[in-house]
Amino acid sequence: MADITRRFGWRHLRAAPTSHVRHHRSGRLAHDGAGVSFWFRPLSAALSEVPVDDRELAMTFHARTADFQDVAVQATVTYRIGDPAVAAAHLDFSVDPDTGVWRGAPLEQLATLLTETAQQHALDVLARTELASALADGVPAVREAVTTGLGEEPRLPATGIEVVAVRVMALRPEPEVERALRTPARERIQQEADRATYERRAVAVERERTIAENELASQIELARREERLVEQRGANARREAEEKAAADAVRVRAEAERKVGLARAEAEGAREVGEARAQAQAAWLRVHGEADAATLRALTGMRLAENLPRVESVTLSPDVLTGLLARLGTGGGRPE
Repeated sequence: MADITRRFGWRHLRAAPTSHVRHHRSGRLAHDGAGVSFWFRPLSAALSEVPVDDRELAMTFHARTADFQDVAVQATVTYRIGDPAVAAAHLDFSVDPDTGVWRGAPLEQLATLLTETAQQHALDVLARTELASALADGVPAVREAVTTGLGEEPRLPATGIEVVAVRVMALRPEPEVERALRTPARERIQQEADRATYERRAVAVERERTIAENELASQIELARREERLVEQRGANARREAEEKAAADAVRVRAEAERKVGLARAEAEGAREVGEARAQAQAAWLRVHGEADAATLRALTGMRLAENLPRVESVTLSPDVLTGLLARLGTGGGRPE
């Protein structure tokens, strides 16, 4: 929209670079161009502002396929006004000289023209296509048909309109039909998922079986080794007992032989001692037989003294001491 400024009964218009302004003064063209700026009198001026930039027109319409199924078409048409003078001559692009606002709705007229033309060519294509084919290959077919139809439409160049590009985003059936079409694919996906789950479970069961077999084999091998260990321990204990018994037998035999030897030695010693004692006794008797009576009495006194108990002290009374002294004095010191 152009900027209009008021000054002392005059108006000043400044247009954007993407707007083409046509100024007629008293029926004659005074200014014509994009991005112009000029002064004018509102009572004698007729202004038209035509946008010359690229514009996007989004459209959604319904069509029926060959098998009588309703589909929604979502498309976008990019267009521009290539000849502003022709467009201003066929459509009302006039603006208010005081506000710069369009008096009519020219862009809505262009949108209606483009939408109806695109819808007509899209309906022609979809009416000859079944729903399955339309959903699979309908987007490029509809885009090509709409592009060709808009390019061959005579009314568009007659109004100065150029179609830049056509894009078809989607062809969608009714929600119930779309859910019905999705069901087989979902079933196949679910079957694939179930098969993958079953295979994963089968693999897990096989792995668990393998693990269980390995554990059982390990337990069997462990039991076998424990059995060997027990047998080896028993053999070791038996060998140890046998060796201990053999050692005890050797020790007992050696002890017996030692005792026998000691007994023999003691018997031999006793025999020799007895013989020595017998010889000593015989010699003693022989000596006593040859000794006189005084010698025998002296020996008897000595033996008696040897066998008497220990005497710690001797008390002599005066009577005994007097008798002993008397006997010594008379020479009777040795008893007979």
